[in-house]
Amino acid sequence: MPSFCGVILAAGESSRMGRDKALLPWPPRAAGRGTFLSAIIELLQPRSDLVIVVAGKNAESLRPIVDAAAAYLVVNRHPERGQFSSLQVGLQEVLNHGRDAAIIALVDRPPAQASTLARLCEAFRDVYETGKWAVIPEHGGHHGHPILIGREMIEAFLRAPATSTARDVEHSLQPHILYAPVDDPQVITNINTPEDYERLMQTRVQAS
Repeated sequence: MPSFCGVILAAGESSRMGRDKALLPWPPRAAGRGTFLSAIIELLQPRSDLVIVVAGKNAESLRPIVDAAAAYLVVNRHPERGQFSSLQVGLQEVLNHGRDAAIIALVDRPPAQASTLARLCEAFRDVYETGKWAVIPEHGGHHGHPILIGREMIEAFLRAPATSTARDVEHSLQPHILYAPVDDPQVITNINTPEDYERLMQTRVQAS
């Protein structure tokens, strides 16, 4: 089976949020001082040989969290080119480290449940030898993250023009993708504004 690297895309400027989404406190009522970034690293590490965090202009503010978690920081020198450029930077690092599969997560959403990631990994193991190159979670009819991709999909992303989007590549290769239904709304929960974050925190506190 392929050997996974975790890849966390965290180079965005978080302009609508007004502060770096990677540093938003998470989870609610935590005893420590966790953040979205530290929680996602913690989620990916048991399933990955290495977790790679792709930063941009925020690299130095993220470095203490990355170092404390024994993850690996790589800098996208041109974050203004968009999220796809960060994806290509991260996936090139996966190959540079001799791995041939990746679990890709976005830092602008709370981490998925550990049981969700376990299910996605199991699904990937089950279908990888059948011509499927990726497993993408699906909830309520919407596709989300984290996504699991093998060497073939990594190379497809890296070959794509810099002006592409991940969705462009995904749509061109749908026969090679398994969409896996999961009972986890966090795979599709985008946090773009302070109001989004406040609603998420209130929901989690009420559920706890």
